[in-house]
Amino acid sequence: MSLYYKLSILMGLVVVSSNYLVQFPVQYLNLSEILTYGAFSYPVTFLITDLANRAYGKIIARKVVYFGFIIGILLTLFVSTNFEDIISIRIAIGSGLAFFISQNLDIQIFDKLRKKSWFVAPLTSSTLGSITDTFLFFSISFYATGIPWVTLALGDLSVKLLISLLMLIPFRILLNYIKDFTDESTTRIKL
Repeated sequence: MSLYYKLSILMGLVVVSSNYLVQFPVQYLNLSEILTYGAFSYPVTFLITDLANRAYGKIIARKVVYFGFIIGILLTLFVSTNFEDIISIRIAIGSGLAFFISQNLDIQIFDKLRKKSWFVAPLTSSTLGSITDTFLFFSISFYATGIPWVTLALGDLSVKLLISLLMLIPFRILLNYIKDFTDESTTRIKL
């Protein structure tokens, strides 16, 4: 199985996991008002996008995002959406819009910065993507519901930014194993 398909499937799985986990506040150390478990898994989506972008370029990275988007949204609808609960439906909509916009922003920023030092593109694109994703997701999903969405968003964003920083470690390690197909990406993968 090629790197492209592995990244695409992994993207879908991480999106579904994150959409499920965001429904559960962290119950330790009085964090239930400021943090959900989804904050720990979601930053991996930016690592996946950045690896696809580094290996294949922005066109193929977008295909990984689209594939992950379709898998993630379809599975989220079946796994964690209660159609009788408006918040559950809003989570699905908020997740889809936030994911789609923030991942495409990540791709554009990464592509513009790809020639800089190895860490500049993934760190900058993941940081700006995480900020965009967090505030879109939480405002769409929880605005005017009585859920403390601003504090949850800030708590989740803090963890996402920390994890995005930590994701530089596997990104750097995996760079040694990824061939750069950017010059040949349109001929190597036809979808």
